[in-house]
Amino acid sequence: MNRSEGIDSKLSLDEILSIGDSHVMLTQPYHLYAERKDPAKNMARYYAMDISLDLFGQTCLTRRWGRIGSSGQRRVHHFAQEGDAVRLFLDIARLKRARGYRPVAGHPATTDPAITAML
Repeated sequence: MNRSEGIDSKLSLDEILSIGDSHVMLTQPYHLYAERKDPAKNMARYYAMDISLDLFGQTCLTRRWGRIGSSGQRRVHHFAQEGDAVRLFLDIARLKRARGYRPVAGHPATTDPAITAML
C-alpha cells in the first residue's frame, strides 16, 4: 500500500488484478519440423512451424525455413483467435507435404504424432 496520505491509491502492488482474460493458454502445442532432401539436386531443406503466445497473449504462428545447417528465414503471423492460427498451420503443413517435405521422427520440434497424422 502507498502510505502517503495525499496520494494513497488504496491499491497494493501484490494484489492480483483480474483484467479481462489475462490467463490465456493454447489448447495444445503445435510444433512441426520437416525436411526435404534430394542428393541428386544437392537439396537439403528444412521447414519448421510452431504456434505460441507472445508477451501480450496474442497467438503467433512462427515459420522458419532454409537450407539444413543455416539459420534460414523467419516469418511471424499474429492472430486474434487460436483457431485461425491452427487453420493456417495445417494448410501450410499440407502444402509442404505435397511438395515433398516429411516430418523428422524424434526431432524435438515435432512433439505431437497426432499433428503429423493430420497431414
